[in-house]
Amino acid sequence: MSFCCGASMIGTKGTLKHFRTHIHNVPILFCPVCHQVDIHYMIENEYEILAEYAHGDGASEVDFHDYVDQEGGSLLENCVNHENEEPMDVVHNQIDMALDLLSFAKQVGDAEWETQLKRRLGVLNQRRNKLNQRRTSEGYC
Repeated sequence: MSFCCGASMIGTKGTLKHFRTHIHNVPILFCPVCHQVDIHYMIENEYEILAEYAHGDGASEVDFHDYVDQEGGSLLENCVNHENEEPMDVVHNQIDMALDLLSFAKQVGDAEWETQLKRRLGVLNQRRNKLNQRRTSEGYC
């Protein structure tokens, strides 16, 4: 499990740009709060090697799956949430975890961490409100 700014990062596959080369289907983790993107730690070395070779060859696009053997879905097994989950479920899960962490931060008396978690909860609450508005405007309850 990976964390960014206290939120657990969501596992997915994405396209990353290395100079002029787009590398598709790279296992990545992204933060639903600050939108930071990290290459999954288990394939960082493979990604770097592929990116350098592809760039050196002048390739404009490559598919990570075509060049790197992966262990099925095991790369994303340790992620708390995945991109294909319902967005509202992801936000609720993130809010629950942040509230648990806030409770712990209060117990240990870490005021700086409390402030960061409260800020994070504010961002997640805004995201939840936007999802609720979208559901309402689309006719969902």
